[in-house]
Amino acid sequence: MAAGSSKTVIYAAFIGNALIAVSKFVAAGFTGSSAMLSEGVHSVVDCGNQLLLLFGMSRAEKKPDKHHPFGYGMELYFWTFVVALLIFAVGAGVSIYEGIERIRHPHPVSNPGWNYAVLSLGMVFEGVAWMIAYRAFNQQRGDMSFVSAIRHSKDPTVFTVLFEDTAAMIGLLIALLGIAGAQYFGIPELDGIASVGIGIVLALVAVLLAVEAKSLLIGEGADPEVVEFIEKMATDDKRIGKTNEILTMHLGPNDILLNASFDFVPGLSADEVEHAISEFERKIKATYPSIRRVFIEAQGWRGHAADVERQDP
Repeated sequence: MAAGSSKTVIYAAFIGNALIAVSKFVAAGFTGSSAMLSEGVHSVVDCGNQLLLLFGMSRAEKKPDKHHPFGYGMELYFWTFVVALLIFAVGAGVSIYEGIERIRHPHPVSNPGWNYAVLSLGMVFEGVAWMIAYRAFNQQRGDMSFVSAIRHSKDPTVFTVLFEDTAAMIGLLIALLGIAGAQYFGIPELDGIASVGIGIVLALVAVLLAVEAKSLLIGEGADPEVVEFIEKMATDDKRIGKTNEILTMHLGPNDILLNASFDFVPGLSADEVEHAISEFERKIKATYPSIRRVFIEAQGWRGHAADVERQDP
């Protein structure tokens, strides 16, 4: 997905969260609702997360330099992991703590009409942001299932915002049920229970996001179809006798590193091998522009096997 589309999703989420955060804190101040206060903290954390994602995207666009010759693309993955930590530590932590305190020291929620008005407004704002993120994610995933698309995605910005907005919608519903239940049944502890429930939802989202960000940080390979295309190119090329190894790694959403080792057929001159490598590289980059760096090694399969054996512990 283009960076511009990802930024549109993030900007939409930021505006929605900023507007609703103010109204949630105002309502919490008038009503004393623990669930509403937790929702306000949740929206503030989401705003901060969107700013971090924008910062990560900006850092990832930096050009390679002496100290980082492969560029800064993986900074986006790092800041996505930081976002997951913030959701867990601040969003979930504050919500659960506030909820437990309200359960221990319950008191009735005053002026509940404020809460209902703000929660309804919040569902509108969050719903619009969620729809924008969901449409962008659908364009990105194509024919893949929802889970598969998340597992295979190399651009964490869209699914991060989608996760956050989904958690926000669920949190608003929990807050509404908790406040309404506390008022209807006369059980003020339900407000605190709702706050704990919001914290648990945030914690689950944070864990899912951290798992995906960790995988990207470690270094995920290119999609299987990319590797299969390269393998087929090598098989169809009469100058290549054997494919020893093809290694890929995403250095960013649209930045793939390719390392390949080929055993060229006997009798080729050095110039012919060099020409074959250059031609191979041009074809790969023309077909997959996201493969920006290609390193091809000409090595006999026996020598390659010996090198691999020495590397194994």
